[in-house]
Amino acid sequence: MTASITLEREMALEAHGIVKRFDGVHALNGAHLAVRAGEIHALLGENGAGKSTFVKILTGLYTPDSGTILRDGDEMDFSNVRDANRAGVVALYQELSIIPTISVAENILLGEQTPRRGMLVDRRLLRQRAQEQLNRLNLRVPLSKLAGSLSPVQQTMVAVARALATDARILILDEPTAALTDHEINDLFRVLRSLRDDGVAIIYVSHRLEEVFELCDRLTVMRNGETIMTKDVVATTVEEVISTMVGRPGGELYPERNTRTDDVLISVDALNGRRVKDVSFQAHAGEVVGIGGLAGSGRSELLRLIAGAQKHTSGSITVAGTTLRHGKGVGHALDHGVALVPEERRSQGVILSASIQDNIAIANFQAVSSSGWMSNRSIVDLARRGLANLQIKARGPRQAVGQLSGGNQQKVVLAKMLARSPKVLLMDEPTRGIDVGTKAEIYRLMRELVAGGTTIIAVSSELPELIGMSDRILIMHEGRIAGEVRADVADEELLLSYSYGRVD
Repeated sequence: MTASITLEREMALEAHGIVKRFDGVHALNGAHLAVRAGEIHALLGENGAGKSTFVKILTGLYTPDSGTILRDGDEMDFSNVRDANRAGVVALYQELSIIPTISVAENILLGEQTPRRGMLVDRRLLRQRAQEQLNRLNLRVPLSKLAGSLSPVQQTMVAVARALATDARILILDEPTAALTDHEINDLFRVLRSLRDDGVAIIYVSHRLEEVFELCDRLTVMRNGETIMTKDVVATTVEEVISTMVGRPGGELYPERNTRTDDVLISVDALNGRRVKDVSFQAHAGEVVGIGGLAGSGRSELLRLIAGAQKHTSGSITVAGTTLRHGKGVGHALDHGVALVPEERRSQGVILSASIQDNIAIANFQAVSSSGWMSNRSIVDLARRGLANLQIKARGPRQAVGQLSGGNQQKVVLAKMLARSPKVLLMDEPTRGIDVGTKAEIYRLMRELVAGGTTIIAVSSELPELIGMSDRILIMHEGRIAGEVRADVADEELLLSYSYGRVD
């Protein structure tokens, strides 16, 4: 009995039997979670597993239909985010709520935390208290600097400092490393370990399993709105976590290759842009060409130039024997069979407030209209085909895209572009921020497309993904192609050497 009581006291936050329905559909069905003070606890699951809904309930954004939340053993009723914050529960989301036009100090001590003298802000005390929080993180950033000018990791650290200023004892991080470099990730991990040692409970939501096994103490896996497994990280394996997430053995993540033909479908000749310099290559029908390189190497710009989203200064792009006219934009490229799935799906790929069917229809007017009149039946039919073909988890075609999980938002972008039956599909970081099960679905879809004769050119920052999904890999360095290698003989060391400009 004593051991049981001790264990309860160690728990900083518990949730038991949490149920949440939307339009009669279970988003959570009896989910549970228990996080100890002074631990980093990973919350894992495929997109649509219920993680985001769970986090929103823990932070007061949603009210559960039933279930109990305990803070240090006391039952809580978080009716809003402020209630949760006052109980020391704070969430930092992938899209940080940093205000770019005010200073670092003002961001750290926003709202109720802002020290005042009468009706005026006490600037001296503001700087003093903000500096105390930065010191806790061993972060050196000028307090007067505008937050919008900070690097991504510095913005994340400022958001953490703000949470600490509210005396956060349970910190929830949602995909915190999505926009960070390896060096920045190491800096963030150092800070998180320090907070754990100070007794802060950290819930770490991530699709990057390698990070989970490096950083976290325990993990909880969710599937279909239910909690399936909680284990110490050292007591499980990546393979077990993957099979638990998807509900079946992990198997091979990447499908077999060998769909390339000898037909050249796209030729890029001496292409130049703001960063891209004299890039030339060809890609064949039925081939996946992976594009790698360090951030800033010109990878994404190359795709934008080919797609007409950015004007090239010189050079030519030829698709299926037709040279695209210079400066005619995305519509001209789309009409000639070139479609782009952008990296920033939320800001560039979809309209979050619009429905699934409207997002798909917006790029396919000809398919859903006749004599200038839009056909609602055609719009719905096109959307339903996209939902079925890509297995998009949604209540129906009229659901707003912003209500979907990240992986399903990515599938809507794909559905929109695939409805045009492109000859060349450009994909910029096609699996960023999505779970391993959805990754496998996208890799399978890519192979189905190239088996039908499509050419795919895909940028990825993840070297194992480049090797696994590609037939051939081009590595860029400072705007140029530094190396080319067949994927079946590539290794990460070789790709890294090309990335740093070390050409054979």
